[in-house]
Amino acid sequence: MALLFFFVLYAVGLAIALGHNGHRSRVLRSGEVPPQNPTRVLIVGATGGTGQQLVAQALERGLTVTALVRNPSRLRVEHPRLTVVQGDVLDTTSLEAAMQGQEAVLSALGHKRYFHPTRILSEGTGNILRAMETHGVRRLVCETSLGIGDSAGHMGLYYTLLVIPLILPFYFWDKTRQETVIAGSTVDWVIVRPAALTNGTRRGRLRHGGRVGSLVWTVRVSRADVAAFMLDQLASNTYLQAAPGVA
Repeated sequence: MALLFFFVLYAVGLAIALGHNGHRSRVLRSGEVPPQNPTRVLIVGATGGTGQQLVAQALERGLTVTALVRNPSRLRVEHPRLTVVQGDVLDTTSLEAAMQGQEAVLSALGHKRYFHPTRILSEGTGNILRAMETHGVRRLVCETSLGIGDSAGHMGLYYTLLVIPLILPFYFWDKTRQETVIAGSTVDWVIVRPAALTNGTRRGRLRHGGRVGSLVWTVRVSRADVAAFMLDQLASNTYLQAAPGVA
């Protein structure tokens, strides 16, 4: 019983820390930033679940896409408007090469090194931001997760008390650093915080904003819907310098 008590105490403490260290959105005054309509985009994390949806849907929308991937064989897409660049966000040379000529960046960066501390997300995102500033790329749309910053606890009790503290504490802690790096940058950014991700089909109906998720129940959203929402943010200032939840 004592062990259970201390575990719950740890889980709640972790949720509070993730809330304290993640980004807390501010309201951007309308008209501060002129609207953009980028046509050339770099997609980072293009072989992951959300990343593959970003590539497919960006091409559907007529965008010219560059995909930065560590293993090109994992991206089974061929298209005249798709360029695949082999590289890594931790390798600044390949990242700089992929950034040339881009007008916006979509990041679905992730990894599966869950069980020990890493800085892949935060350091990789820092490299992305420095490359963007070097090449004059203004817009970044980056996927993180509910459960961070002012969305802490909003993935529901199953994630707050079990999944995050048992499996993903290091991963989520690095996501808080990732959000902090983005929020401290000079680019025009949007952080997108999805609920628990699924491989379901695109519904086209989303709840988004600052009151998404639940403190009790697990809320889910398809990667296809998240990708569509991220692409919408390329030309929208609605959530500029904010971190909307999506479900």
